[in-house]
Amino acid sequence: MQDPTALYRYETEALIEPRPGVLVAALAGFLDAGNVQGVLARHLLDTCSPEVVATFDVDQVLDYRGRRPVMVFDANRWASYDDPSLVLYRLTDREGETFYLLDGVEPDFQWERMAEAVREVMDRVGVTVLVTAHGIPMGVPHTRPVGMTPHGTDRALLGNATSPFGRVQVPGSFLALLELRLGELGRPAIGYAVHVPHYLAGADFAEGALTALTAVTGATGLNLPNDALVALAGQTRAAINSQVAENDEVRAVVRALEQQYDAFLAGRERPSLLATEAVDIPSADEIGAEFEEFLRTVSDDGDSGPI
Repeated sequence: MQDPTALYRYETEALIEPRPGVLVAALAGFLDAGNVQGVLARHLLDTCSPEVVATFDVDQVLDYRGRRPVMVFDANRWASYDDPSLVLYRLTDREGETFYLLDGVEPDFQWERMAEAVREVMDRVGVTVLVTAHGIPMGVPHTRPVGMTPHGTDRALLGNATSPFGRVQVPGSFLALLELRLGELGRPAIGYAVHVPHYLAGADFAEGALTALTAVTGATGLNLPNDALVALAGQTRAAINSQVAENDEVRAVVRALEQQYDAFLAGRERPSLLATEAVDIPSADEIGAEFEEFLRTVSDDGDSGPI
């Protein structure tokens, strides 16, 4: 393995003085239905007075041709470049408690080296536990409480939570590998896979981000601001309900999902929320076709209208 220390640099000596706190990690690139971690990260940066502690050298670990950054061409010249970044911030909650946020792009290359680099930075600044959250598409309706599947390096971290999944193989992610490696070292890490209605997977699902925020506060004791996210979730929910009310086919799909969800909670025999019952539930492709036009009319800020 190449030297992990060459992948990061600290901004100032004052900021790397150890100050114990939770690390929330949100990296774009892996599956994140409803942009749960993206909305969560933006909310924390907007409300918790961030300071940059360290930056990582994404040039060494990013596949630019696989995920081409956006550039702006203005008439006859290149005007700007949205350069990708991977940054560790130090933030404070409403009671002045320190916590950290790792925000930016997921590495494409050198995962083991990057995991060691992140671990070194965690040790230097005093991170006590890693917490992650992301959205996964599920056959659930938006009219029911948002569920989630917790996971972690120690069963004791999860409380009485249960999972709708058994033992499965899934595509890996950098944050999943980081959690695994921390667990092998006996370090605490916990994550939340938020259940996002699959017909809303391509939109910003603020209610999913709010669920993730609530889970983070419950697990860590942080007093994180939520007013803006509560308001955004309410706006988004109202916009979705308005659009659903105007479309008979969409209402039928949502009702079918509600029946499936309620039957599961009522304790009918079913191995998981992914299974169906004797109701003609449309496939994900069929639902996607029904909602293609619908999603185009729901903007990121929760207002209805063309995107």
